[in-house]
Amino acid sequence: MATRHQARTAVIGLLYAYDLGNENIATFSDEIFEESKIRNKQRTFSNELFQGTIENLEMLDKEITEHLTDWDYKSIGKVEKAIMRLGAYEILVVKTDRAIIINEAVELAKTLADEKAPKFINGVLDAIGREKKVQTPEPTKSEEPVETPKESEIEEENSESKK
Repeated sequence: MATRHQARTAVIGLLYAYDLGNENIATFSDEIFEESKIRNKQRTFSNELFQGTIENLEMLDKEITEHLTDWDYKSIGKVEKAIMRLGAYEILVVKTDRAIIINEAVELAKTLADEKAPKFINGVLDAIGREKKVQTPEPTKSEEPVETPKESEIEEENSESKK
């Protein structure tokens, strides 16, 4: 069974492809998740992250842009944007604990982006997360946000399935 880290890695790939102009990438998401052995609850989790990020893209880009210091948003690499967009979505909309998301984003950046990206992404997401206590944007969909299992629940589930 795939971990949440693996699920997020696959979502970053989808967001990257989407940002490159492949707006139909969602039609291939199940195949991509299957190749990565992302199934069941993790596939649902991955699809929710991808769709939610795409649906809130304008708000997320605005939040990221507002928290950039000495950077032009257009000059940021597409992988870095994908990681920040996903992180901002989880902090602002899903409301996953900021420390968990920042740590995950930094780990993804260490693996997928250049050597300066982890520190940069950490700073932007931390600034977004600190401000979220003051103002939390609502999801763009009219329906209630989908509640996702907490990290500890998934890790506990993973350890039980290994027994």
